[in-house]
Amino acid sequence: QVQLEESGGGLVQAGGSLRLNCVASGRTFSRWRMGWFRQAPGKEREFVAAISWNGDTTYISDSVKGRFTISRDNAKNTVYLQMNSLKPEDTAVYSCAADRHPGSLTSSPYAYEDWGQGTQVTVSS
Repeated sequence: QVQLEESGGGLVQAGGSLRLNCVASGRTFSRWRMGWFRQAPGKEREFVAAISWNGDTTYISDSVKGRFTISRDNAKNTVYLQMNSLKPEDTAVYSCAADRHPGSLTSSPYAYEDWGQGTQVTVSS
């Protein structure tokens, strides 16, 4: 059974930075595509970023492009989301997700089989 655990969330002022971490259990982490999603109160889940199994390819949502970066360290079973120039509208619960089946990077949450509990990010103005 795959377990994903996020950390690194918190309260930050607009313009600040945070780095989210997602540690995965499972010996085959290096084969999985990984994604980050977020959900603000009263809104639908929104795709943020995804990364290929070896980190060579990334897919970033237009809403965060140029501010957020996704990366991974397969030796540590960890995927990261570096968030810079944060805005109040980035406030949400951020969750990582694993796509363990073959295919291309996708923004569809239905392609991801496993999800973490999420970590709260709050950006004050």
